[in-house]
Amino acid sequence: MSEYSLESASPATTGSHLRVIDLRGRHLDWNELRAAVPRQAASSVAEAEDSVRSIIEDVRARGAQALRDLALKFDGVDQQCIKVAPEDIERAVVDLDPAVRHGLESAIERTRAFARAQRPQDVSLEVAPGAVLHHRWTPVRRAGLYIPGGLAVYPSSVIMNVVPAQAAGVESVVLCSPPQKDFGGLPHPVILAAAGLLGVDEVWAVGGAQSLAAMAYGIADGEDVLEPVNTVTGPGNIFVAMAKRQLRSVVGVDAEAGTTEIAVLADHSADPRFVAADLISQAEHDPAAGSVLITDSEDLARAVEEQLAVQVPAAKHRDRITTALGGPQSGVVLTDDLDQSVAVADAYAAEHLEIHTRDASAVAARVRNAGAIFVGPYSPVPLGDYAAGSNHVLPTGGTAVFNSGLQAASFMKAVQVIEYSKEALAQLEDDIVALADTEDLPAHGRAVMIRSEADSTAPDREG
Repeated sequence: MSEYSLESASPATTGSHLRVIDLRGRHLDWNELRAAVPRQAASSVAEAEDSVRSIIEDVRARGAQALRDLALKFDGVDQQCIKVAPEDIERAVVDLDPAVRHGLESAIERTRAFARAQRPQDVSLEVAPGAVLHHRWTPVRRAGLYIPGGLAVYPSSVIMNVVPAQAAGVESVVLCSPPQKDFGGLPHPVILAAAGLLGVDEVWAVGGAQSLAAMAYGIADGEDVLEPVNTVTGPGNIFVAMAKRQLRSVVGVDAEAGTTEIAVLADHSADPRFVAADLISQAEHDPAAGSVLITDSEDLARAVEEQLAVQVPAAKHRDRITTALGGPQSGVVLTDDLDQSVAVADAYAAEHLEIHTRDASAVAARVRNAGAIFVGPYSPVPLGDYAAGSNHVLPTGGTAVFNSGLQAASFMKAVQVIEYSKEALAQLEDDIVALADTEDLPAHGRAVMIRSEADSTAPDREG
């Protein structure tokens, strides 16, 4: 495996943004592929782990005062009230730009339709006469939703978190978003407006890992009480993702939706203008965002780099984008062929995976691991970020190997209900006793035998 820049490989480029990881001619197993693909530096993860642990312990010990101190430290806000007053939410809805309101309402409608369709169905099965099993889904009682607000504003994330919780039937929803110095210590007004449009009336001005700790453990701030939740969800940076990891033993969490990432699986048929624009769109989020191109065409990789040289300087957040594209979490992975490209995509397990190949639908069907797959040149990631109806809270950092994106089921849990008749239990008595004796748990067998014995000695109640 070799690494080089497309600038050194191609005199036509005016400035290289992406390093190249060349896997051509190499036959790597799963673990080797997982190690070869771009990732955030391990030192960043370790630093976040220690910082988050300290924040969680501080919030648990000092409650609201810890939140105030952290708001001053991280957000530059000297907070009076941490909980947002209902009238502030109502005013944000009234003041919302009509065009933005239309966009939010359109996204709410499509996301709600898809979330309702995703809701898992109850199942009942009679495995034998009188032996009935039920698989019943129940929503959690209370959910805590985190909406980031650092380098950008994410009213779309309000929709993506609230709508599936409502579709699941969650009774109580609390939303946390960072306080904004420019708005008097309140969350951004468009975030408040989105919450208001969805009927959410409990909002707290708390950001980062400390918000997840507050929702998990609960806090009291005078007469305002943030009751602990059963599940926390929402996207965020590496610190938010790390907080979820550390709070798993306290509260349910969704996937570790940390710093955003995109992988584009492309062949020579891809339009380099589209590919470059899509890599830039995710790099715009954060200097630590990951943008990865996986292709078996070095000509395409060169053409994409040329487009980056044109498009990045014209972008509003070009410094942030340049940092993200040049980081260890970004790059071009060159492969021998489409089969190897699919294998690399599965090993990378992208939050967002775009397919820019011939017969893109067939290629997408071959991919096992991704948070969401965007098929063809006219399904870019921003479509899913805002208005497609899918959910943009997705697993990052390779966790799509075992995690799914946010959905109604994220706010639900399955309860198994067992209902056997006397006759159905009697049919299994010998099997249960034999297995219980094998495990040296004779009281298990006795709990079944005593019922048949009781039936055999019971008086005739009809006499």
